[in-house]
Amino acid sequence: MCPIEKLLRETMGLDAASIGSGVIQRTLRLRMKSLGIIRVEEYKTLLESSKTEWQELVEAVVVTETWFFRDGEPFQAFIRFAREEWLPAHPTRVLRLLCVPCSSGEEPYSILMALHDSGLPVDRFHIDATDISARALARARRGIYSRNSFRGKDLTFRDRHFRPSKDGYVLEPTIRNAGNFFEANLLSPAFLAQQNEPYDAIFCRNLLIYFDRPTQARALQKLEGLLAPSGLLFVGPAEQPLALEQGFVSANIPMAFACRKAGFQPGTSGTEAIARSVLAGARKAPAVRAARFLKLPELPLPRPEAAARELSFLKPLPPSLPLKPKPASLDEARRLADAGKLNEAAAICEAHLQRDGTTAQAWYLLGLVRDADGDPTAADCYRKALYLEPNHYETLLQLTLLAEKSGDLNRARTLRNRAERLKKQEAAER
Repeated sequence: MCPIEKLLRETMGLDAASIGSGVIQRTLRLRMKSLGIIRVEEYKTLLESSKTEWQELVEAVVVTETWFFRDGEPFQAFIRFAREEWLPAHPTRVLRLLCVPCSSGEEPYSILMALHDSGLPVDRFHIDATDISARALARARRGIYSRNSFRGKDLTFRDRHFRPSKDGYVLEPTIRNAGNFFEANLLSPAFLAQQNEPYDAIFCRNLLIYFDRPTQARALQKLEGLLAPSGLLFVGPAEQPLALEQGFVSANIPMAFACRKAGFQPGTSGTEAIARSVLAGARKAPAVRAARFLKLPELPLPRPEAAARELSFLKPLPPSLPLKPKPASLDEARRLADAGKLNEAAAICEAHLQRDGTTAQAWYLLGLVRDADGDPTAADCYRKALYLEPNHYETLLQLTLLAEKSGDLNRARTLRNRAERLKKQEAAER
């Protein structure tokens, strides 16, 4: 292993295979050339003594691809948790959240917008958002975003919370000032070491896939220590099996990829929340009788205008699916995709991944379907497939095509060479 790759792994947990060793090598060559350094050992010595150069390297290798309300289900699940479970149990407390990594702010601001639109007053929630990239944090604090940060068909949240300007879309101060952004490394022993109060929810999505197994275990142990006993941990689709391996349990919320601490037992607050939800649509007399019987606490009501407004930008959670003796197979999904029935094919892939998020073939096929539908999240699916199965030939080819389309010819060349080497190796083994 290259000494710089080893240093990146030890310091920030980055597994070179997750983004491609060639990408790191190319980045090193460019940095060394700009500094007039020839020997890798000399550059490593510089990294160990210069915080500035270390930050330059980190900025060059971290993945910052994100956008607002990326995957709607986790946000909808979180709002339901806040309304129906957390609020009844904590009528006067502040809801505490952690977002790591927060990149350029799209995810923590999405959480804040969702909370605001749900009717929870701004003084009832607090979010800490951390990242290892100083540049990404600067963009987050600035709160100005280009069109690339707004994807999907429904962008009504942009009309509510942003104003257009010559530099892009400017986030309203109410939301921007509610986030506490700071630079920190999750793997550092000092990470939130002075934190005395746990978080009610932690968003740590699509970070663990860039770590090797020992580092994933360390990160999850750290998150477990920061999470409240009744809190929720949200991870990426390919990461939930990793969390379950480390002792977390599934929260059983479809497509949200949310976990609970092991041993979590829902208290009476959960029962009260469910009852309150049922009572909301009941007639007045039965509602009063049931409320007296349950002795429900008096809860602060959301603002009428907010309560009346639908969270149209978030897809509602699907109802619990009945168990099927024989779930549709990936072969069926492939047949439907070939017939042009992309929505049906995607649904089968997503259901398969809900049961087992570690199937590279399912991620690859979902990527193909989304690619055919013009969905930019196809690239994420391909990357997850390649992370789970680094020698997945078809995925390498698809990522090559995407790199060529985006104009990243160096990346495309690296991927194509990797695919060709794999093909030759397979031919030699036959």
